[in-house]
Parts: sequence; C-alpha cells; structure tokens
Amino acid sequence: MKKIRTALVGYGSVGEKIHAPLISVCKDLELVAIVERNGERSKEKYPQVQVFKSLKDLLKADAADLIIIVTPNEFHFHYAKMALEAGKHVVVDKPVTIKSLEATLLQQYAQLHGLILSVFQNRRWDGDFQTIRKLLHEGSLGRIVHFESHFDRFRPQVVDNWREKDVPGNGITYDLGTHLIDQAVMLFGKPKWVYAEILKQRKGAVADDFFDITLMYPGMKARLTASVMVNAPLPKFLVLGEKGSYIKYGLDVQEKAFKAGELPEGPNWGIENSESWGKLHLENAVISYPTERGDYRYFYQNIADAIQGKAELKVKMKEAISVLEIIEAAFLSNQEGKRIDL
Repeated sequence: MKKIRTALVGYGSVGEKIHAPLISVCKDLELVAIVERNGERSKEKYPQVQVFKSLKDLLKADAADLIIIVTPNEFHFHYAKMALEAGKHVVVDKPVTIKSLEATLLQQYAQLHGLILSVFQNRRWDGDFQTIRKLLHEGSLGRIVHFESHFDRFRPQVVDNWREKDVPGNGITYDLGTHLIDQAVMLFGKPKWVYAEILKQRKGAVADDFFDITLMYPGMKARLTASVMVNAPLPKFLVLGEKGSYIKYGLDVQEKAFKAGELPEGPNWGIENSESWGKLHLENAVISYPTERGDYRYFYQNIADAIQGKAELKVKMKEAISVLEIIEAAFLSNQEGKRIDL
C-alpha cells in the first residue's frame, strides 16, 4: 500500500523530538509537510518536507491525508475541526481539547464522515505501565486495594512556556494529569467519584503546578499526583494488593532517549536496565520484577493500520472524553472542596 501522507501542525519541542521521529520510522506513514509559523527549522532534519505557515494553507494545498496537531491546547478544537471538515484523518496531542463537549463534537463529526480521529496517549506504551497491566492480568498481587501514580519533577522556577502562562488549557493537570488519568481509566475503568487538590506552589505561578487527585472505585482508591517541586526520590508507581505490593521508581526510558535525539529504532529501544526494575514484595520474598519493553511506535502504527482498515483504533475518542470529564470534575472538586460524583 502507498504510504499515508502525513503533516505535523506545530514544530515545538514535542513535535520535533517525539512526533516527527515516530512518524519518520513508521513504515506506513510519510512525513510530507510541517506547519511552522516562524522559519523553516524542520528542514534541517527533514529537508524533504513542505513547510506551510498555517493549517489553512496546508489544507488548501491538499498536501496530506493525516493531520497531526501539536499546538498549545487552546487551538486543538478549532484546528481539529478545520482538518476534519477538509476530510482529513486527525491525531491531536493530549488532552485532545480543553472541554469534554468540544471533544464530543469532534467525535460526532469524525464518525459521521468516516474519518479516523485519535489522541496521542503515548504513555499507554510506557514500560512500567505495561508491566502493571501484566501484573494485574497475572493476578500476582491479588485483589488491588490501592493504586498510586506519580509524575514528579524539580523545576522550581517558572519558565517562558505556554503551559505556564495565563492561557486556556494551561497547567500541569491538563498536561501530566491527562496521562495519569488515562492510565488509571485503562486499568480500572470510570471511577465512582473524584476528589482533587490543584495548587500553584511556585512563587509567581499563574498555572497549576501541583495536583493530588483521588479516583474512588468500589473497594479501591487510586491516587494520582504530580509536582514540579520534588527533588527527592518518590515512587513512580505503588500498587497494593491482598497478596503483595509492587513499587517502581524512575521514568520510562523513552523520554530521555527522545530528548537526547535518538531515533526510536533498533533492538534496544525502550528496554530498561535491570537495576531500574521495580520490586515485587510478596509475603515471603522480594523479587526484582522485569520491566516490560516500552514502545511508543505502536501508537502511530495503529493509526496507520486503522486508516487502512486493518485494525481497530487503540486510543478511542470515548476514552479521551472520559478523561476530560474526570479533569473537569477534578477542577470542580478543587473549587468546591468536595467529592464530585460521576
């Protein structure tokens, strides 16, 4: 089959270091165009691409069949709608839109016109998350009573980035919170209620830089938290069950590799060193439990397969809408200081 002409709208850090490399190594996609408002920096790495100054110009030229939107969150809905109305398949960086209603409207339009619409939830293919899925499938921990997921960093100074400015869809909850909530929903489904504390902890911060979100399920609590003020090791995951516990430190290895400019290819991509593996604490033993291979390449291969009619979408809009509904409930909970029933 002919490769799917693919365009990237936005060439900031995430577009350059994660999306473009993943598209370039996908055997069924061809990166043919990039929208850059200022300059043509993308041509340094991808000299073959056409550079457009706006999505409008790209769509007018009919230069691509799949549009990847990697812009600030406030533009996601408008750009995705434009691309769908032009008859294009669309991938939007998480959280897809700011409001769940906007995401629902996009979903309805894509379904009506038979177009593929998905959300870049790459962290479903983190090695540690895949490991927890395996543990739960095996039943190694028995009935789960507590699930804890962290995404902590130490960035005490506010930086000049749209996520930290006073714009719609800013802050750590729409950023990292989207990943953590999506992972919890993949493991346990929709919670009964949500309680959240969402704060601005750094001096001068105008966007939230800390959250602690509780998702309550029958017989189980999921605690999701992230902070930019953590300069000490805290677990990435902690899972407690009737038969034992699993604890894991450190981030998935792929992010560091992307930031170092490595291409996502080769036999060792996404494989974590054994000294970083998590620990399985059972009644009479502590086991170093191998981390599954992480591999974000599965996301774009699935997009290509879905467009070609060879596979069902892995990341569906109904899941992205559920995540946004939980985020909306979290902000309402923080505002009103109480649990929000779903």
